Amino acid sequence: MTARREASAPPDLPGYEYVRVLGLGGFADVFLYRQHLPRRDVAVKVLLAGSLDHDVRERFQTEANLMAQLSHHPSIVTIYHAAIAADGRPFLVMEYCSRVGLAERYRAERIPVPEVLRIGVRLASAVETAHRAGILHRDIKPANVLTTDFGWPALTDFGIAATTGPAVQTMGMSIPWSPPELLAEHPTGDERSDVYALAATIYSLLAGRTPFELPGGNNSAQQLVARIERSPLPAVGRDDVPPQLQAVLERAMAKHPSRRFSSAMAVARALQEVEAALRLPVTPLDLPDEAPAPSGLMPSDDEDATRLRGISLPGPLQVRGPDDEDATRARSVVVGRPTLVAPTAPAPAPVPAGVPDGPDGRRGGRVAAVVAGAVVVVAVAAVLVASLGGADPVPPRGVSDTFAPPQTGPAAAPVPAPHSLDGTRAADGAVTFTWQNPDPQDGDRYLWGVLTATGEPTLVLVDDERVTVPAEQATGEVCIEVSIVRADRSRSARPAQGCTS
Repeated sequence: MTARREASAPPDLPGYEYVRVLGLGGFADVFLYRQHLPRRDVAVKVLLAGSLDHDVRERFQTEANLMAQLSHHPSIVTIYHAAIAADGRPFLVMEYCSRVGLAERYRAERIPVPEVLRIGVRLASAVETAHRAGILHRDIKPANVLTTDFGWPALTDFGIAATTGPAVQTMGMSIPWSPPELLAEHPTGDERSDVYALAATIYSLLAGRTPFELPGGNNSAQQLVARIERSPLPAVGRDDVPPQLQAVLERAMAKHPSRRFSSAMAVARALQEVEAALRLPVTPLDLPDEAPAPSGLMPSDDEDATRLRGISLPGPLQVRGPDDEDATRARSVVVGRPTLVAPTAPAPAPVPAGVPDGPDGRRGGRVAAVVAGAVVVVAVAAVLVASLGGADPVPPRGVSDTFAPPQTGPAAAPVPAPHSLDGTRAADGAVTFTWQNPDPQDGDRYLWGVLTATGEPTLVLVDDERVTVPAEQATGEVCIEVSIVRADRSRSARPAQGCTS
């Protein structure tokens, strides 16, 4: 076992009194200081003297700026100040979260399901807030979730987060919570990669282990990667975890991003559904423009989708091992997704005069959500109708606009997606998919392609409602997407997607 290094010397910070070491990291140490004015305990993250090259300084500065941009959120650690100490080391002054963090808890205790659900909803709200700001966290895991004095989870460590724009960044995701697309030869990812890591963190809180860890088995980095890429998600293994919650985790951690929840908010809504089914109080979403979700109703993909500005990360990928978080391997990564504007949700009901804030100060004030909940029943019927109508699968990204509908003349009727998409595997391993056209017209053709976890499908035009994926391309689960293409070159706004094992 590798011995832990000694902490670096705490810097002399005017206006602060050093107390003790809080934690050691690969690039920085964290100390507890007591600020003199205003008087309070703070966590000070100090860059190591041997890590002062340009790239690390830039990463440190990025973390300060991103956390400052997001730290108004009740489940994201607040940053108070950033500067350079007299010895030349940059430092961040942050909120001190005094309680035991999730990394220490999930292996040491059986965390109750209601608490895990509350943590999950609050973390999902934090991740959704970051995504709406165009930021991917990229390293969501129990070790990066602290606990405040009032018991709230607080997401931290945005040092490897991705921002919009052309900046080159270093990426380092911890293997046990990483999605398959970030472990591929040519990694790609978007907010659904954070959705996977969020769900993997929730899984760990329930199971007391990482998702693909085999107790007593071979849990090397190579074996974990193989299981993450190919093995189905194991059951949590607790009698008190309802099947509905296991199903939420399985969807959020699907191998292919297109089969996951399309946003962190959708994960939060699904966890609220589980709370409602268990007759627990529904944890409110910590989003300034969101009304409470109707209890007992699952949002459609159209309702829960939140699209962000494209994110480009042409930098090396560092993948951390399960035990040694400094162990890395370099890869390039490009992250991107098109921009769509999320619909504005109705404002929450106003808080009546004289009603006090919650007991947790910055993390209080949930009365508005409770008052707004009084109107939920009125909306149930309308939402139920919309939910039962179903939603087409998430559209592919990066597809050429060769078959885009004409932009002139009166608006044409939307082109529907195929339905009854089904696959059958032959004895030789090949998979044949068939589908039906709900509104056949003269000249209709079909645009289809095989979905992969590591890139966009190569689309091919065919005349028949049948295609075959050859055996050499049909190992494991096979997923395809299909769109109808009209004679005027307009096509389905949302392709049908289907998979077979």
